[in-house]
Amino acid sequence: MKPLRIVCATKHKQRDFLTHTPLGRSLVTHQFQNPNNAAIFADSHKMTVPAAYNRAIETARRNPAILVFVHDDVHLLDFEWQDKIREGIHAYDVIGVLGNLRVPQRHTGWSFVDEQFTRDDQRNLSGVVGHGLGFPCALTHYGPPGQRVKLLDGFLLAADSETLNANGLRFDERLKQYFYDLDFCRRADARGLSLGTWALSVVHESPGAFDSSAWREDFDRYRNKYARGTAPA
Repeated sequence: MKPLRIVCATKHKQRDFLTHTPLGRSLVTHQFQNPNNAAIFADSHKMTVPAAYNRAIETARRNPAILVFVHDDVHLLDFEWQDKIREGIHAYDVIGVLGNLRVPQRHTGWSFVDEQFTRDDQRNLSGVVGHGLGFPCALTHYGPPGQRVKLLDGFLLAADSETLNANGLRFDERLKQYFYDLDFCRRADARGLSLGTWALSVVHESPGAFDSSAWREDFDRYRNKYARGTAPA
């Protein structure tokens, strides 16, 4: 059976990751299921998230795995998360927890349709996620999971490394902190890969940093990349 490999870029030092981050503490809880199969890029201020993810994809040429790209502020609550991810990858080439069935023309996020951060109609959205600093937590139900989508929220993405390498699919390293997930989804879709949401119990601590200066810089790069409406490379 092909292993699952957690891939995470964190600003914490390696020695602190398992105790100082929600993801690290989750991995300790689930270590009987997934012992020592993680690519943790610590002190990631030295390497952007897209660069870390690309390194993991390239490394997996020699040691293929189902890669789970996940932020360090995510709690994995689902006791059967590995089985759930395998089920999802059997159904779709790329999976996530939250997604949009379409690509809104003026989107500023997977769920937003304009620069005023107006949420798309619920009939276009899919997935359920928890918010807060642990459990119990607040829940946002965007729509039924298990749907084929065009965009996925990048706090958790999973794909078979052999699928990514066979299709030459990588994250755009020009997008430093934001929009690399949406760009990745559009490039996957342009290659004919299927994307879908999957039911997975997680809590995401971060509310996002919408309209920060770093967000604005990456948004401008992303918007300019697609300004002419051409298919992504």
